[in-house]
Amino acid sequence: MAQIGSLMFKKILVANRGEIAMRIIRACRELNIATAAIYSEADSTGIYVKKADEAYLVGPGPVKGFLDKQQIVDLALRIGADAIHPGYGFLSENAEFAELCQTSGITFIGPSPSAINAMGSKIKARDLAKEIGVPVVPGTEGGVTDMKEALAFAKEAGYPVMIKASAGGGGRGLRVVRTDAELRENMEVASREALAAFGDGAVFIEKYVERPHHIEFQILADKHGNIIHLGERDCSIQRRHQKLIEIAPSLILTPKLRAEMGASAIQIARAVSYDNAGTVEFLLDQDGRYYFMEMNPRIQVEHTVTEQITAIDIVRNQISIAAGKPLDIQQSDVTLQGHSIQCRINAEDPRNNFRPCTGTITAYLSPGGIGVRIDGAVYKDYTVSPYYDALLAKLTVRGRTWEETVSRMRRSLEEYVLRGVKTTIPFMKAIMQDQDFRAGRFDTSYLDTHPDLYSYDDVEQPEDLVLAISAAIAAYEGL
Repeated sequence: MAQIGSLMFKKILVANRGEIAMRIIRACRELNIATAAIYSEADSTGIYVKKADEAYLVGPGPVKGFLDKQQIVDLALRIGADAIHPGYGFLSENAEFAELCQTSGITFIGPSPSAINAMGSKIKARDLAKEIGVPVVPGTEGGVTDMKEALAFAKEAGYPVMIKASAGGGGRGLRVVRTDAELRENMEVASREALAAFGDGAVFIEKYVERPHHIEFQILADKHGNIIHLGERDCSIQRRHQKLIEIAPSLILTPKLRAEMGASAIQIARAVSYDNAGTVEFLLDQDGRYYFMEMNPRIQVEHTVTEQITAIDIVRNQISIAAGKPLDIQQSDVTLQGHSIQCRINAEDPRNNFRPCTGTITAYLSPGGIGVRIDGAVYKDYTVSPYYDALLAKLTVRGRTWEETVSRMRRSLEEYVLRGVKTTIPFMKAIMQDQDFRAGRFDTSYLDTHPDLYSYDDVEQPEDLVLAISAAIAAYEGL
């Protein structure tokens, strides 16, 4: 196990798949650290499997192997890996897994089990924020199982209110209700959904803030008590409380408000002796008041936009911090340069309530040029299975100004060819051309208040025709 002040790790087991596995493997390669991937039979041809130095089949099934704590730790011990990086999802926020790594002499690249426990429950996290004076949205004290208590809170706070799962995220176990009848109808449903998704059916209720901005601050904290933030991301453009587009920095934060919210984020992290990368999430209402929501004790999907405007490699820092090295960056070193946008390229049909789509990628051509970044693990002939998240790739662009960044994203999306399954690409193109988005007029209600976005043009572009003709010629010559 790497100790404070030790050299970097020799081998890291990447306990994840897809684009985040590729992201971790790339960081390890730059640090001259060997990598071991794990995969299911459904992922046997994955790019990340080929790019890792070693790869091992785990099972059973396409998902259970990624959740089998003991199997993963035993594998790490058997192959001589001295650290495990969990990425996001799967076991990344599992305190028991972090503890098992620790007791087995393997470094978990993430926060301590106690910090995960403290932040893993939204109820505990809210209570902690209140104790240290960070504003929170008015809500129930602890979990709620009694309907009378739920109705009493809703009457006092006033509708609308939000039912939220204490554990987990991603919009699961979350319901916005506006009447007593809706509250009665959704309490049990939300609890069952939370239990199925996270193994914990506890829910709580809080006042629903209408049309806020969803603002999150990226934290880096080492094992020596140094904590900094890398500025904020605006994640307001969501469907079903799941993020679609993220930007950095926010277009509405003043330097004063950024400093205040950043200080609150650091305060939260320090209160649980946090180390490694994490994200503190806030709601910002229309009057400029902010409220703590939760802390995610892991790397975030959208970390790319922060890296683009700060030139700070967050995954590399995760590994360095876990190895016991002090941060080599101070808060005064963090400067936010330009603007960045990330679009999640999902195998989903926006016109059909973002229904996940499966199939085989028949044509693939990624965009390029100045300020364009692709994080993905798909290619021509890649099979999009029903077993995993619909995220195929992340397209991130950077520009000097907001206008330049939006134009660059629009151009990049026009270049992006990904055929064989329906994706969010044409929907993202429609957003980049929307007048309100280009003017920075958006909040969490944006998609609901812009139904015209779903009338996008989904015809094949000329470059798709060229690809199709080339494929046909190649097939003919191969006969």
